[in-house]
Amino acid sequence: MGIFKKLGWYFRQEQKRYGLGILFLVLVALVNLIPPKVIGTLVDAMDSKSLTSDRLLLWLALLLAAGVGQYLFRFGWRNAIWGGAAKLEKTLRTRLFWHFMKMDATFYQRHRTGDLMAHATNDLNAIQNVAGAGILTLFDSIITGGTTIIAMVLFVDWRLTVLAILPMPLLAVMARKLGMRLHEAFARSQAAFSRLNDKTQESVSGIKVIKTFGQEREDTADFNKIVDKTIQINKKVNFLDALFDPTTSVIMGITYVITIVYGGHLVLASQITIGQLVSFVSYVASLVWPMFAIGRLFNILERGNASYDRVNALLQEQSAIIEAPDAIATPAHGDIRFKVNKFSYPGDDHATLVNVHFSLPEGQTLGIVGRVGAGKSTIFKLLLREFDDYDGVIEFGGHDIRHYTLDALLDSIGYVPQDNFLFSTTVADNIRFSSFAKAQGEVEEAARESAVHNDILDFAEGYGTLVGERGVSLSGGQKQRLSIARAVITTPELLILDDSLSAVDAKTENEILANLKDVRDHKTTIIAAQRLSSVMHADEIIVLEDGHVIERGTHNDLLANHGWYAEMWAKQELEQKIEGEQLG
Repeated sequence: MGIFKKLGWYFRQEQKRYGLGILFLVLVALVNLIPPKVIGTLVDAMDSKSLTSDRLLLWLALLLAAGVGQYLFRFGWRNAIWGGAAKLEKTLRTRLFWHFMKMDATFYQRHRTGDLMAHATNDLNAIQNVAGAGILTLFDSIITGGTTIIAMVLFVDWRLTVLAILPMPLLAVMARKLGMRLHEAFARSQAAFSRLNDKTQESVSGIKVIKTFGQEREDTADFNKIVDKTIQINKKVNFLDALFDPTTSVIMGITYVITIVYGGHLVLASQITIGQLVSFVSYVASLVWPMFAIGRLFNILERGNASYDRVNALLQEQSAIIEAPDAIATPAHGDIRFKVNKFSYPGDDHATLVNVHFSLPEGQTLGIVGRVGAGKSTIFKLLLREFDDYDGVIEFGGHDIRHYTLDALLDSIGYVPQDNFLFSTTVADNIRFSSFAKAQGEVEEAARESAVHNDILDFAEGYGTLVGERGVSLSGGQKQRLSIARAVITTPELLILDDSLSAVDAKTENEILANLKDVRDHKTTIIAAQRLSSVMHADEIIVLEDGHVIERGTHNDLLANHGWYAEMWAKQELEQKIEGEQLG
């Protein structure tokens, strides 16, 4: 019953709704006592040959009224209890989704997407069952069982009642023992479902890679192994679950044997009438549901308890990115000062950044270059406050970025990541994702600035074209330029391009950079790139290697240094010349 205590906050909040539902359950239970009593009375009347047509019509009318009453009262409890369960699911689903929105990057490193999806679907359904079927089963079994036993004592015989219900404690003991084992088995089942969900999500997301390398058979075999293991775990759950009904049936059989043997004896001894025995058998039949419900109840509660613990463990996790109580709510703007002496990712002893210092006056452009893994994207993650635990300080407009609210900071930054994620909606809505109130003219202007407007006009539906999941229907260059348009439409104080021009040709790259220079004359820009032509016009360029700044200066300064930058520039110039000759 611990799950009811854990959900006590919700039941207290919805006590009127559930109180009304329980009241309707009581009324249903009371109405259910009428048919067996009427049937017994009719049997006695027929046995004594005293049944008249008027009396028969009266009893039939009473049965009809009982049927109508059951219909109305059942509608009442279903509306109240199932409505409460649906509201709980909505509350928890909203709370969990919002929690996902607030969590930091470390949280998503610890939890795989498929596992989080399992929590948000399977686990929440199990918790909803506690507030719906669980509440119904608990109170309906108590109310129906209690009123039926009282009717058996009052309308038939207390001795027969006592003997008939003697097997019930056996059911309680069985349900408790099986319930504890079921709890452990269901926890393993839920974990197996999460692993299966993970595998499915990973395979579907990477289907292009799987097909490219011809790994369909191998991946399918791996998937089948996980399915087989999941089935084996669920077989244990189903085996324990299946033990409830047969055990309950055996106990009910014992109850019927006692009823027929001892009840028949009382009829022969003229201590009860044949009609009372018929009523008693009907009442025993009414006890079938409460007895079955006990087993079902423990099943629902154990499943819900395991799921609630899993979901609650997620909700208890705290983001390492915490806003200060007196955080600055004014949008950030001004000069940027980046002074990080050392930064390591959580759980990694290796320093990703060491003594990376630079100042970027408002309105200027900074270029960041270096080999893959040199630390370029890490700088951006710190600027975006994905991580706060570093030795040093990052200032934006003279204030430590950790002193801003997240909204104030991030609303001032436009970020175009390496992974250009697009949503399954129209081209226009992907561009104005930051604010769907943006007018069509603003959308098109942002598309022109990112040199993708003409491409969009060639699409079947223009700006109304659906791009498909993750932009599957677009080329790499089109996805990059749409991501740039999505960032520049907000006119951010700071625009960050994280290797965002790698999939476009040199001509398109020059067009985009020229457009951005015109529209962002007094705005700050940071460009990280593998292709040095993307940063050659920057006010300052820093070269990273293994998290250290090894060179800095303007394009001409770095060429004069004859270091890594000059070497890479010469190499890329040669490659471009060779490509031009081949095309010619």
